[in-house]
Amino acid sequence: MAKRDYYEILGAARSASDDEIKRAYRKLAKKYHPDQNPDNKEAEENFKEAAEAYEILSDKDKRQRYDQFGHQGVASDFGDGGFQWSNFSHAGDFEDVLGNLFGGGMFGDLFGGGGRGRGRRRGGPQRGADLKLSLKLTLGELAEGVEKTIRLKRLVFCEACHGSGAADGSKPGNCPTCKGAGEIRQASRSGIGHMVNVSTCPTCRGEGTVVSNPCRTCRGEGRQDKKVDLKIEVPAGIAAGQTLIMRSQGHAGRRGGPSGDVLVIIQEEAHSHFERQDDDILYQLPISISQAALGDKVEIPTLTGKVRLTIPEGTESDKLFRLRGKGMPHLKGHGHGDQLVRVRVQTPTQLNKRQRELFEELLELEQKPEQVA
Repeated sequence: MAKRDYYEILGAARSASDDEIKRAYRKLAKKYHPDQNPDNKEAEENFKEAAEAYEILSDKDKRQRYDQFGHQGVASDFGDGGFQWSNFSHAGDFEDVLGNLFGGGMFGDLFGGGGRGRGRRRGGPQRGADLKLSLKLTLGELAEGVEKTIRLKRLVFCEACHGSGAADGSKPGNCPTCKGAGEIRQASRSGIGHMVNVSTCPTCRGEGTVVSNPCRTCRGEGRQDKKVDLKIEVPAGIAAGQTLIMRSQGHAGRRGGPSGDVLVIIQEEAHSHFERQDDDILYQLPISISQAALGDKVEIPTLTGKVRLTIPEGTESDKLFRLRGKGMPHLKGHGHGDQLVRVRVQTPTQLNKRQRELFEELLELEQKPEQVA
């Protein structure tokens, strides 16, 4: 079954502001809250589905990737099993709505709790950070596709300890502060009921383990800086502002955690002749008054070479000609866009003696009334 569109889930327009997205989620969270729908599996799924949609659309970077690439663009933000409640990072923003979901009961483990109020282990190696970079390309490179190799500095697994952070092959032990849970939980009561505030353990940074004998090379991080060469395959037809995602090519996670991604934002260098308009390209063709009046055949550039274009007599300035299939290749499909040729009739600003005589003669003819035969 195909995943539903996140905007459709929240009932929000694609142009919705952050506040509108938040209000839409709050409304659904109240509607499908487990306390309002006991033993209702459909409401439970709707409740989780709305939280997943809000997790993506409330984050600027995730929302941009989702808008460009759909669900595939944000798949790496969750594990292999898809969205889990441990991925929801906004629980503290909706305490008035989510209420005692932080405590025990059937839904007590949604944000890390167990069936009897006991903390479920959230610890473990943390995912490394993503790297963002801009790649400026020519229009020709964007039209044909290109492979680029760039050098960047990123965190890689420490070679001395193989990413564990521990020296001499020793293994990390449970964090004494959180007892391996990776989080600190503080219970409190308020006017709306029992609440448990959950925060990341400051000692182990949420990993649940600590290293008693840290590696001297990486000082227990399990990773170190290194300059690496990264090959980027740029597909033909990609446009400025779009993002290529290089999976697992970002910073390595601490102590064996999975690597983040590299986000390559495409930029386009200005072209001397062409202006891109989606998959079409626009070329401005200057012609003289004589060419416009009498017509002509002229040679113009395209992305794949020069072609001859026929200018009919009586062509006016701003006339637009279309060369089918001479534009940019379609990124997700076959074929190409078109090349648009806009004619610009130029008025001469400096005339020699003979030219002036001819224009004066033409003006005289234009001012004489037509003779009746």
